[in-house]
Amino acid sequence: MIARWCRYLLLLLWLGGLTGSQAAPGQPVLVLSINGAIGPASADYLIRGLDHATGAQAQLVVIRLDTPGGLDSSMREIIKAILASPVPVASFVAPGGARAASAGTYILYASHVAAMAPGTNLGAATPVQIGGLPGPAAPPAAPTGDKQAPQSDQDTLTRKQVNDAAAYIRGLAQLRGRNADWAEQAVREAVSLPASEALRLKVIDRVANDLPDLLRQLDGKTLEAAGQTVQLDTATAPVIERQPDWRTRLLAVITNPSVALILIMIGVYGLMFEFMSPGSGVGGVIGGICLLLALYALQLLPVSYAGAGLILLGVAFMVAEAFMPSFGVVGFGGIVAFVVGAVILMDTDVPGFGIPLPLILFLALFSALLLGGVLGMAMRARKRALVSGDAGLVGSLATVMAVNDSDPFIGSVQAQGEQWQAQCQTPLQVGQRVRVISRKGVLLDVSAAADAVVQGD
Repeated sequence: MIARWCRYLLLLLWLGGLTGSQAAPGQPVLVLSINGAIGPASADYLIRGLDHATGAQAQLVVIRLDTPGGLDSSMREIIKAILASPVPVASFVAPGGARAASAGTYILYASHVAAMAPGTNLGAATPVQIGGLPGPAAPPAAPTGDKQAPQSDQDTLTRKQVNDAAAYIRGLAQLRGRNADWAEQAVREAVSLPASEALRLKVIDRVANDLPDLLRQLDGKTLEAAGQTVQLDTATAPVIERQPDWRTRLLAVITNPSVALILIMIGVYGLMFEFMSPGSGVGGVIGGICLLLALYALQLLPVSYAGAGLILLGVAFMVAEAFMPSFGVVGFGGIVAFVVGAVILMDTDVPGFGIPLPLILFLALFSALLLGGVLGMAMRARKRALVSGDAGLVGSLATVMAVNDSDPFIGSVQAQGEQWQAQCQTPLQVGQRVRVISRKGVLLDVSAAADAVVQGD
């Protein structure tokens, strides 16, 4: 009797599990796309896409991959979201000619289904240092008891990065039942594979010509996601393409290294012009906004702090040139520091996060022309006659406004918009034009100008 009830109970549990794992008819397949380097924008887009798939009760999320790699921090955020997703994720390297290099290989290994289109490749997953060139490959560990040459801190750091990445991708491979040895080789030796070889070595699960072909191959397959078993019904499922929204596109633009460098320059020059001619507020507002956006972008990018420091030092020198008479020495030294800092600001070995040299040279030339213009205006101002103080007052023309009734040699004149007491060697007349000879306190010595014009009797 007890055995019969146990059999009934097991049958009910099995039927309940089968019902819960079967995708309901009409459940959609959500398609997300990554084209280009993996960074904060793509991570935000994918994480929010997975959340949307859960809310929309999608039965499968397909990530269409074509990436040269990207930032390790963004990659790990994406992988965490994939591992925690209750909706199965299929990463599909497509179309033909696409690749899933570096960070893309890790995402492919983390997905519930790894698929590639013919003519694609994956691999080259060796981590690259941020802020400098990668050091030489770390030598293999010596057997116990053998003496080993001392290693530099750079070698030790490289070994730590490679070992950590190898353990990470091996763990993903073991989780998904894929080739863990080749995964570690891709990290340590930066090897790559085409689609057909990846399928033969069990690095991936499927080779499909396109998305409909992949969905036909996955129809009826059972996957486990977040502890739940899901049986796919994808042959006739509706497909929803979720494109990046305005927020993702804006974030992608701001975190572009070239745009970040341009924002720095606009921000600094805007503040510089505001300090030089305060009052309008346009330069300060635009400069402040651009500088804050640039700082936000730099905290999300693989920044070399030495490069950032040189850029700020160079900009400070160029700004100082506008306020101190160094005849270009400080300013052009600042341009040199800016160029050197811009070259090493971004780690060019991180795919998609380098700064093109023509942009650096253009900004340096623009700064040099601007600095030259400022120096030219300063030199012309030095040669121009003074128009203020005694130097500007003496020799200027004045107009007689009033004459003393008892003494026609004394009166008041208007010079440079101000009223002055004046005395002359000849009698003065109202409206007469006189020239200032000297100033004694508030009294001006004047003489009749050669072009004197008398207005009135």
